[in-house]
Parts: sequence; structure tokens; C-alpha cells
Amino acid sequence: MITVVDARKNYGDFAALDNVTLDIPAGSLTALLGPSGSGKSTLLRSIAGLEQLDGGRIVIGGRDVTGVAPQKRGIGFVFQHYAAFKHMTVRDNVAFGLTIRKRPKAEIARKVDDLLEIVGLDGFQHRYPAQLSGGQRQRMALARALAVDPEVLLLDEPFGALDAKVRADLRQWLRRLHDEVHVTTVLVTHDQEEALDVADRIAVLNKGRIEQVGDPVTLYDRPANDFVMSFLGSVARLGGQLVRPHDIALDRSRERAEALDARVGGSPGVVEAVVERVVRLGFEVRIDLRTDSGVRFAAQVTRAEADALGLADGETVYARATTGPDAAELHPALAI
Repeated sequence: MITVVDARKNYGDFAALDNVTLDIPAGSLTALLGPSGSGKSTLLRSIAGLEQLDGGRIVIGGRDVTGVAPQKRGIGFVFQHYAAFKHMTVRDNVAFGLTIRKRPKAEIARKVDDLLEIVGLDGFQHRYPAQLSGGQRQRMALARALAVDPEVLLLDEPFGALDAKVRADLRQWLRRLHDEVHVTTVLVTHDQEEALDVADRIAVLNKGRIEQVGDPVTLYDRPANDFVMSFLGSVARLGGQLVRPHDIALDRSRERAEALDARVGGSPGVVEAVVERVVRLGFEVRIDLRTDSGVRFAAQVTRAEADALGLADGETVYARATTGPDAAELHPALAI
């Protein structure tokens, strides 16, 4: 387990970490999620020992490592940019940590081959970093970090420099890798989808403080405040309340919309709006809307629901939230 207790870090008048306390369970994959400047990378670097705290403690596996040098913390660190040794082969890059620890050559060869097979680079041993794709170089970096049997693996936006398709593929690969090696892993990201996709637990940071910690389902369905809700997925403001676009139902009839809305406790009410644009996004359809007062928001429905509504630009609809104690029995299709 990693325990952070009352961590404080200031850069001049800027509080990068403001009394942060966090427990990271052993064997978990925990994401530190937040906007730029929220303190997530500072927290990760403090756990690694690359930043010295102004106050507070870092405990790893029951050992207080606050004043311990990075190389003595049992940490594997992977940066966004691969920091590969360009003049070394893939095999030598992965073996580097073991080599400087003067491990026996036979042990190094066996371990490197095993790791390259695990990360999907078997057969690439004799290539150089320049001969690999971005995704392959990042997998090599992960293998190099794992080679020294770290107690903790720290990943600082490891996929940030890659294109969207490669990032999505590597997220799935990272989750499978973690399930296989079970090393305690902390991932820094500003990508909400990435955090929801791979993490067991998510800590949402904002302005140097932790807003909420929990599993992805809890944070998405029961956010602690408007910041967490708005940062962890798209939101629309409906009748003064934040609502997920997929929790908005549309109806051509005001009377029917109001009758259904009356059955949803805590509803923000029915809002009249004009369709500005209908955007088909594969299975889902986004409907951009505008109220008479100029407030813009979007509803997200299935293609079947959109076809049944048959909406066109300029038409008037009535929007309501489907969330509430009785919402489970009110499928959006009933509002068409």
C-alpha cells in the first residue's frame, strides 16, 4: 500500500499540493485524474521521490520513504516521453536496470525475454528505438520499468504523446498487463475516458486538493460535487442542474413530458428548446439544443430514439431529466 499523509508542496505562492491525504491499495491500478495544474503530476513525482515535499509523509509498504532517495524506494517510473537509450537495442534498454545492479547475465537474459513476451515485443530484441512505433517504444519503456521488480509502478501520462487509436489500444493492453503482473500502479492522466477505462480507483484532484476518491462507477454515478461530475464526463445544465446528456429525454409534446417528469423525484423540470443540429455519432446521436434565453446544451440518444423522434433543425422539443428515484422505470423511449 502507498499512503500519502498531509502532503504539501508549494512553488512560490502556488500550492501544488494542499494537505493531500490518500491511500492507494496494494495491487491496485489507481488513476490520478485532474486538469492541468491540479497537482496530479506533483503528487506522482513526490511518491517517486523526484519532488521533495514541504510537509507531510509518503509511506510505501509500511516504510516511511519521505526522505529516501528515488532509487531506494522500489519504484518503476514511466514518463510520457520514452527516455529510451537510442544507441541501445530493445534488449539492452530493457536490461539496463538489471545491468547496473550487476545481476548475472543468464538471469538478465531470461528476465528480459520473459518481459518482452509479456509486453508483446518478442522478436524485437535486436531492434533500436528508432525502428519501433510510438506504441512499441512505450511498451518497451514499461518492460524496462518492470525489469527491476518494482514495488510500485508510476506512470506519468504514458500515452499522452500517441494518437487516439494507439492510446485506446494501449489502455486495454495496460489493463491486461496489470491483471497479469499485479504490481501496485499509479497512473496520472487528464483523460477521463482513460481513467474510467483502466483504473480500479480514481482520485480526482483540483487546485492541489483531492475532490473525491472511489471506483469509476461510484464517481460517475454519485459524484461528490459539480466539479467531479463535470470533469468526469460530459454534462448539460438543465433547469439549473447538471445532467448527463444521456440522462436527458426529449418529447414533442409538452403535456407528455411534464406528466413523465412529475414521476422523477428531484427533477429540474421540463425545458423548452429549439433543435440547432442533429449529429449522428455511430450508434448514438447528439442533439444540440438552445433555449429561448440562449442557453445551449446537448442531449444524447440512441439512433432508434432519434429516428422515432424524427427531429430536424429549428423544431421545438421539450427536454427533461430521466435521473431520480423513479427514473429506472422510465426508459427514454417512452418519452417519444
